[in-house]
Amino acid sequence: MWRATSLFLAVAFWLALGGSGATVWAVPAQDAAAQRLQLDEDALAQRLAAAVRVRTVSAQERDSSDFAGMVRFRELLEKMFPRLHGDLRREVVADYSLLYTWEGRGAGAPVLLAAHLDTVPAAGASWQRDPFGGSIDGGYVWGRGTLDDKSSLLAILEAVERLVEAGFRPAQRVYLAFGHDEENDGAGAAAMAQLLGERGERLRMVLDEGGLVTEGVIEDFPRPFAMVGIAEKGYLALRLTKKGAAGHSSMPPASTAIGGLARALVALEDNPMPSRLEGPARAMLETLAPELPFGRRVALSNLWLLGSAVESALGASPATAAMIRTTTAVTVVRGGLKANVLPTEASALVNFRILPGDTIAAVQQHVRDVVAEYDVEIETLGTPTEASPVSSFTNPAYVTLRQSIEDVFPQALVGPGLVVGMTDARSYVPIAADVYRFMPMWLQAEDLRRFHGTDERISVAGYADMVRFYHRLLESLSAAP
Repeated sequence: MWRATSLFLAVAFWLALGGSGATVWAVPAQDAAAQRLQLDEDALAQRLAAAVRVRTVSAQERDSSDFAGMVRFRELLEKMFPRLHGDLRREVVADYSLLYTWEGRGAGAPVLLAAHLDTVPAAGASWQRDPFGGSIDGGYVWGRGTLDDKSSLLAILEAVERLVEAGFRPAQRVYLAFGHDEENDGAGAAAMAQLLGERGERLRMVLDEGGLVTEGVIEDFPRPFAMVGIAEKGYLALRLTKKGAAGHSSMPPASTAIGGLARALVALEDNPMPSRLEGPARAMLETLAPELPFGRRVALSNLWLLGSAVESALGASPATAAMIRTTTAVTVVRGGLKANVLPTEASALVNFRILPGDTIAAVQQHVRDVVAEYDVEIETLGTPTEASPVSSFTNPAYVTLRQSIEDVFPQALVGPGLVVGMTDARSYVPIAADVYRFMPMWLQAEDLRRFHGTDERISVAGYADMVRFYHRLLESLSAAP
């Protein structure tokens, strides 16, 4: 999925720009309590815990994934949400992904809510509680998937179950699309998107995981921030290989294959793609500017004049630099067989996360230009993904989304931002007018490390608010023009 890092990136510029100072904020005038959906929070937690107990792990080697668990998970959903399964049509796509169709009252453009049923493994670390035990303790549901991403999936289904029970029918068709392999390559989501495209569907809006509501991430900034991802970065992996002559280490050339490769890698790190303060990053800064202390408020409100200084400050931190440029990361290096044998070959894997506005072809050309003098071979690995288009944050769909967030999280400032990881949302871009990435999850700073980490958990009260959000959003989308 998108990783928790993207949420941090949405607000970490505060640290990059330095300084402190409190901002006074107020809850919107709307009486949020009057809109609050009453729920049996204990029952919600018990169902989420049951879902955690079903292993649906996507392993690095696809054949080792928990496919049997995915079938059991599907069967569990049927038992937990009988009204939904009686009213919506469910299709199993690509063997394990689940596509639900909720027919609407009219013929307006449909919307799609996405989540994924798979999780990453939990091995190799010490957990306080069984990662697949689904325990409820201290006001939290514990286990793998409570944050990423069974909570979103279950919360969507909980909301729809209640709406169906109440006799609600959406104004337009609603799709619920739950991929089974987002933690690998997202083939399930791609298959569902292709199926909908073949049926001629054009989606009004897609909402998948992405930004969060966070509190305490930014020092001395008391207001929570709800980041809605309006775009996500692309992905490119390259293998660089340097050849060398065989021989004894006692008679080495001036540079071995490893040395030559090392110089090419250093050149890549020393010459990153150009930074640009535009698109989602700029929109986020301009949204946050009115909430900031005077000095930074002036800077961010006058980017036409001070944009270069702000860009320089953002580029000084790895976290914030990722918002404004295509990043370069050397992740794997291989070469050599023995201490006294010259290597005949050395290779490295380099990962690029592509900023909207850059392209795969432009990054490939950049690499060729930078390493041209080092005589290395360049190979593209896997299937690269272009950066997504940037969705509107002024249209009715975004306004409805923003208002739904504000209804459930009235203290939060809602704003656009960039998701630096990859989500299933990218598969729906060809058939959707706008694609958004947001999880209605309120987290403290210390919980961000739990994504893909140890002791993953979600508060019982926070999970209930996720259900409230999807319930509110589905109601609001039916009322929106």
